Amino acid sequence: MEYFAAVQLAEMISTIVYTFLGVALMGAVWKVIDWLTPFPILKEIEQDQNMALAVLIGMLFVSISIIIAAVIVS
Repeated sequence: MEYFAAVQLAEMISTIVYTFLGVALMGAVWKVIDWLTPFPILKEIEQDQNMALAVLIGMLFVSISIIIAAVIVS
């Protein structure tokens, strides 16, 4: 319990706000990627089982989340 004594309310609120900000930015990035591609991404991954596209989109989300985290921390 002594670990939580140093946690301030402002820190908890900012963590929650930045979490929602990061999730909203990832959603916006998904919409932009979906809008820019000439084919439906979900159909390619789910129905056509395009594993290369799934890995590419996964790596893209990891890299964008690292960038968003670095911007939020700075």
